[in-house]
Amino acid sequence: MKHLFIRTLGLAALVLISNQVLAGEFVVVGPRAAGMGGAGVAITTDALATYWNPAGLAMTQTVDIRMQVSAQGTDRHGMVQALQDIEDLDLNNAANAGRAQDLANRLNRPGASLSASGAAGLYFKGHFGEHAFGFNVSDVATAGTFLSRQVTATGGGPITIDGQMALRGLEARQAAFSYAYAFADKTFAIGITAKAIQGAAYSGSATINGQELTLSENFGKSKLSTAFAMDVGAIYRPASWLRLGIVAKDLTQPEFDAPDGTKLKMLPQVRGGVAVNPYSSLTLTADMDVTSNKTFVPGIKSQVLSVGAEQTILNEFLSLRVGAFKNVQDAASTITPTAGFGLRVFAFRMDFGAGYDFRERGILGSLSLSLTF
Repeated sequence: MKHLFIRTLGLAALVLISNQVLAGEFVVVGPRAAGMGGAGVAITTDALATYWNPAGLAMTQTVDIRMQVSAQGTDRHGMVQALQDIEDLDLNNAANAGRAQDLANRLNRPGASLSASGAAGLYFKGHFGEHAFGFNVSDVATAGTFLSRQVTATGGGPITIDGQMALRGLEARQAAFSYAYAFADKTFAIGITAKAIQGAAYSGSATINGQELTLSENFGKSKLSTAFAMDVGAIYRPASWLRLGIVAKDLTQPEFDAPDGTKLKMLPQVRGGVAVNPYSSLTLTADMDVTSNKTFVPGIKSQVLSVGAEQTILNEFLSLRVGAFKNVQDAASTITPTAGFGLRVFAFRMDFGAGYDFRERGILGSLSLSLTF
């Protein structure tokens, strides 16, 4: 149980929602966006634009080859600590009966749950005049853990703890190709991404009884199926210091087979962003989900507001980033601060970004290595 949250985060690829329809959270991909509060729709012009907004590919004439890994986890109402405390409790001591009941009550609070997401892959961007193209081979995953049976604490030595957690998840293994075109000296750009996705859906459960929980042994066997999806995006630059962006993802509503024989549908997501450059080395940006997206936890929706800033030094030799984000649809969520940096030596770049929720102990982290010409 000590590594429950880490295991949940590492198994972010593993989760299926408990009904037939899924509109997953907008996953933060890449350390630049991670360091700037999860904002990337209006500012991403490297190879990661194949994920964030394909129109961004046409805003710069560069060749970019990039590898990245990102992970995010949310612990609502201290679920991890409560489970850890139950594991450490001496159930043979009758004096701990009251403590056991308090811990059960903590776990039974509405909204107590764990959520995780992650992404990793290889991304490429190229151009031919005003035409730009890109592709990626990547894995985007989301997961959730919540109580499917409330926890009870009975007896007075030994004490009996009983409850059950649902472990649900979806892993989208995808090959994506993007095309973008810029008009009027890059005043306006549009882009499209076509994706072939192999979906791996998982469903399982774990019993809470005071023993160590090993999540990796409870997810069950995945159900594999294939579907196609499409993203479209646009960027408008009315002035040299201002950019507006919007992206709509999964417009074709791809469906995947679930282990229980039902169909899993990914509903469209829409996200908008704005970027301002007060001067050439400073970028201020903000993103927000236009849609309110379902998550893997019943009753919890995701609609995230992200803000961030980036200051580059010595022609991007060093980039410093700060930001924050908040899920405005989750009353229990707090404002999570983020920060990051980038180092560039000739064509080589290394970037890192992270965030931490000091109240709920949610984490966000991302690292990338790239060559940009």
